Amino acid sequence: MFTGIVEAVGTVESVSDAGAQAQFTIHTDGFGEELVHGESIAVNGVCLTVAKHTGDTWLADVMKITLDTTSLGDLKAGDRVNIERAMRADGRLGGHIMQGHVDGTAVLIARDSQPDWDNLTFALPDDLLRYVVRKGSIALNGVSLTVAELEGNEATVSLIPTTLTETIFGEAKVGDRANVEVDVLGKYVEKMLGERA
Repeated sequence: MFTGIVEAVGTVESVSDAGAQAQFTIHTDGFGEELVHGESIAVNGVCLTVAKHTGDTWLADVMKITLDTTSLGDLKAGDRVNIERAMRADGRLGGHIMQGHVDGTAVLIARDSQPDWDNLTFALPDDLLRYVVRKGSIALNGVSLTVAELEGNEATVSLIPTTLTETIFGEAKVGDRANVEVDVLGKYVEKMLGERA
């Protein structure tokens, strides 16, 4: 489980595409001493498994289905990514409950920069809109955010300076894709109510 509180921004060192899967080599400063083979790490909100690691550099295998359904397929060497290790059982739930199972991708369609914050507006996939509510939680590229405004399929989030400097959103450009994970609790409620109807 993840919480959407990004721990670090890593750098993709290489992407090795083998057709049915790819291998990503990622460098994340300060992670070397604590990395464990087989542990889960969210990369831009996608749960990946540490297959190998040497110091602060680690490798993850990514299946084709993941490349096709998330923005990880867009990544290339030199790109920066949001990184979060799985939450410890004794940790604080600083964001919201996340699984690292991406539901779709959104496109950044507008960026309004203010002196103390930036408003970013994303066009969401129509099939996810029923899970998104104004003032509710949404995960974009693995960051737990609050939906400030929701009009049609457009969701706006307001980002404080800390979020802009400590995640990749500080450098996001109109046209960029972001991984979306909606609130899993809403999906469970929908399923249970549907079964009772």
